[in-house]
Amino acid sequence: MIRFGVIGTNWITERLLEAANEVEGFKLVAVYSRTKEKAESFANKYGVNHVFTNLEEMASSSEIDAVYIATPNAYHAKQAIVFLEKGKHVLCEKPLAANANEVSKMIHSAKANNVLLMEAMISTFLPNFKVIQDNLHKLGPIRKYFASYCQYSSRYDKYKEGTVLNAFKPEFANGSLMDLGVYCLYPLITLFGEPNSVEATAVMLESGVDGEGSVLLKYEDKEAVVMYSKISNSYLPSEIQGEHGVMVIDKIHRAEKVEIRYNDGTVEDLTVDQPQPHMYYEMREFIDLVKQGKTESTINSFQNSLLTMKVMDQVREKIGLIYPSDMK
Repeated sequence: MIRFGVIGTNWITERLLEAANEVEGFKLVAVYSRTKEKAESFANKYGVNHVFTNLEEMASSSEIDAVYIATPNAYHAKQAIVFLEKGKHVLCEKPLAANANEVSKMIHSAKANNVLLMEAMISTFLPNFKVIQDNLHKLGPIRKYFASYCQYSSRYDKYKEGTVLNAFKPEFANGSLMDLGVYCLYPLITLFGEPNSVEATAVMLESGVDGEGSVLLKYEDKEAVVMYSKISNSYLPSEIQGEHGVMVIDKIHRAEKVEIRYNDGTVEDLTVDQPQPHMYYEMREFIDLVKQGKTESTINSFQNSLLTMKVMDQVREKIGLIYPSDMK
């Protein structure tokens, strides 16, 4: 059994635990929160005995083998490194950190301490993403990648009423790029690598973060167009366009239907069944890697995480989005 601690007691942690309970080898043994009351409440819900309010103490505990970090983006790097330096494996929510410099430090720490560090980007572990990878050759020369993830945030209503919640605070390294745009960019980098150039525009909010944005990425023989928003909805599918046909993906952040529409009018449905909760697949990968003694995923690799964050840094530079963590 791989004994896990969780850092962060929000809805995403609960979703992860629901999925992880289906993964053989997972065992929740510890909970961290800044307040003892919140930690105990969460721990009691899951029958956990070990509660921590001090990260260093938790990292030094012999009761845990690995941690899942689901705190605000600005805290990821510092918290992860505390555990990596104590020889604990780390599964960290996306985006891996607030900027590429922080990601580099996390990777260095993981390598120095010979432990696993992996970004919890759900989409690239789904069976239907493997389908996308395995069938790209059918498209012929690929010329365009288009991805959209625009989802009106319920927290935006509070924002317009004058209450700025964490999702729209720059001190937490938040905003639409970090929350939703990363879902469009990470698959792009995984499939096609680093672009030659990046251009970006955005609608900035008074709180200092981006409400929505668009990115144009140029490759030698193709281009990518990415749209994301927390202040409007979109129902467009995503596409990978080739000279022989177009691959249509219903949702880039959670592919559930994939098909190729060929130039001659025929349609090939490539969709495969994904019977498990979406977060099951990333946890299964993580636990399998720990059991095998491996310290890096070949899917959500160090290179993919670092290159994606470098692109996001370029996007933020273009739109003038600066976080306090950039100054550290």
